[in-house]
Amino acid sequence: MPALRYRALVDSFAADIRAGRLAAGTRLPTHRQLAASSGIALVTATRVYAALEGLGLVSREQGRGTFVRSLPAGHGVDMSFAAEDFVDLNFNYPSVPGQTDMLRQSLRELAGSGDLEALLRYQPHAGRRSDRAVIADYLGAPADDVLIVNGAQHGLAVTLMALLKPGDPVAVDPLTYPGFKVLAEMLHLELVPSWPSGRPVRAVYTMPTVHNPLGSVMPAADRERLLATARRQGALVIEDASYAFLEPDPPPSLRALAPDITVHVSGLSKSVATGLRVGFVVAPPALVPALERAIRATTWNTPALATAIACRWITDGTASALAARKRSDAAVRQAVAREELAGLGPVGHPSSYFTWLPLPPDARADRLAATLAAQRIAVSTAEPFATTTHTPQALRLALGSADLVSLRTSLRTVKATVLEDADR
Repeated sequence: MPALRYRALVDSFAADIRAGRLAAGTRLPTHRQLAASSGIALVTATRVYAALEGLGLVSREQGRGTFVRSLPAGHGVDMSFAAEDFVDLNFNYPSVPGQTDMLRQSLRELAGSGDLEALLRYQPHAGRRSDRAVIADYLGAPADDVLIVNGAQHGLAVTLMALLKPGDPVAVDPLTYPGFKVLAEMLHLELVPSWPSGRPVRAVYTMPTVHNPLGSVMPAADRERLLATARRQGALVIEDASYAFLEPDPPPSLRALAPDITVHVSGLSKSVATGLRVGFVVAPPALVPALERAIRATTWNTPALATAIACRWITDGTASALAARKRSDAAVRQAVAREELAGLGPVGHPSSYFTWLPLPPDARADRLAATLAAQRIAVSTAEPFATTTHTPQALRLALGSADLVSLRTSLRTVKATVLEDADR
């Protein structure tokens, strides 16, 4: 009977959360209150909440209680961010006028090129030598060290698959890119936040130039210290430079400072177009064969047509021009965010496409996210970014997807919602 009661309670809570009857941010009864109201033992009540946490439906906070989590799309809650009337401050897919015409022109030029038939064949796993040379010149790296991948996320995936083993500890920031967290979970890697902490690690993952979500740029002295510590421990350094193009005057990259221990991952998704899934991995020569095997195992090669467009845009200056235009566009949007969120302490790089918004004491990010979703505004809480046990109460606002008028209006709504919640 206790086992049946336990399962019934878990199923009941889960159904209410997924149906939205228990809203995100709702504080659930204490373990003792649940035990008393349901006629179960305290240990059974603890098991109920542990099961719900394992399902990703609730989160526990030391000293505060157990709260219903904000659920992503696909969990039965109406979070149709792609709807036309939904303002998306959750994902970035920045665009500037004229990109479609650029693509149309490039396709016409490719159609008349002499090597069109070659684009229908398999390519070498790391990319054609001529294409790698173009990208190497763009990145300032030796062509033999460059591999072409299907976007930066694929670059991270093949790096972890090729160079790490299940159980390997990987140092990360307390807040880091959610896509890396997902990869680490799938590959059974152990994330070690707040490094260096005296504990040896197998690798370090970092975004030194325009960190996601904080927008920070690691000072040169900190870069030297990180590399020195990694070298002492024999750790691999994985440098994610996806947003580095947003910094107009960046310090030397980690790859430039320590090419023998650094794997540099970047791409054109943010700087050129999200649909152009072409990314780059620059690695020490000894690691290139293992990375090639991982590319072969996952996708064989980057689609030749996408690579051809990317190389054409790199060669003729289109890629650099688009990156510069997006950097300017991001600066305008960041200024709007600072203006509309004034008084709330927003944190962000002066020319980045995202803002970190710490919340007032006792505020609940998941509750605010649900309230904003009801107003057709999608935002992210800190939870997808957090690698520590304690998740800060904050919102991460993506600024690159909405038009400027919608962005300004929705940010005003965000501020009003935060202030109203604080008043309550």
